[in-house]
Amino acid sequence: MDSKINKLLKDWSKGSVATSPWLQEHGVYRQLVRRYVASGWLKPLGRGAFLRAGETADWLGGLNALQQQLGMNVYPGAVTALSLKGLGHFLPMGGGEEVHLFSDQRKRLPAWFMHHEWGVRIQYEWPRLFGSSDPATFTEVKHGDFPVRISAPERAILEVLHMATSNGAIDHAVELMGGLSTLRPQLLQALLEDCRSLRVKRLFLWAAESAGHEWFSRLATENLDLGKGKRSLYRGGRFDPKYRITVPRGKEAAHV
Repeated sequence: MDSKINKLLKDWSKGSVATSPWLQEHGVYRQLVRRYVASGWLKPLGRGAFLRAGETADWLGGLNALQQQLGMNVYPGAVTALSLKGLGHFLPMGGGEEVHLFSDQRKRLPAWFMHHEWGVRIQYEWPRLFGSSDPATFTEVKHGDFPVRISAPERAILEVLHMATSNGAIDHAVELMGGLSTLRPQLLQALLEDCRSLRVKRLFLWAAESAGHEWFSRLATENLDLGKGKRSLYRGGRFDPKYRITVPRGKEAAHV
């Protein structure tokens, strides 16, 4: 084994994808890539992406390459982020489950990532839910030998509510809210003030107050712009006069 491939394999996290730009940074250019593929050291995953021979990678191994090697601002959010932090329903690595990836920039993901059979359905969107991308609203999880940047739980639950446009999805969001007893009120305050959606803010405040979490009392709700008028969010629900939205019946907020 030559010294170049030896160093490459040493720097290459197990279970992650190597992209052409990253290989070039390690002095492995196109001709040498072809030689390593022919020699059995590298296995093509798609155009411009490779696996270590004899290894496989899941979608997180691909995402790590997008974040760490290509510098893309793409991250797991909503229920996917909560699951990765152990705060939502268990998220298997395969079997057809949906994985929600977000970005603050309208930028396509590489074809090798979007078209590879990861065993999950990748849902990628640009929600423009917040006016900024404060680093404090993200966190990292370790997956094997490498880190992945994801939405912090405070950001993730607001993303869940943003995506909750049906009765079933709202019910699920309210259920998730019930388990989020350790959210940080200071970070929530900043996110709520930065949030562009009146609907999301009203629904969040109602669900949080209904759950009775201690951190809710530490929010300065008077500083939030909740807009005017009524919003019909839940079909066949009851009207909540404080937040002026329709909500699930039988789920009474603390103020009612």
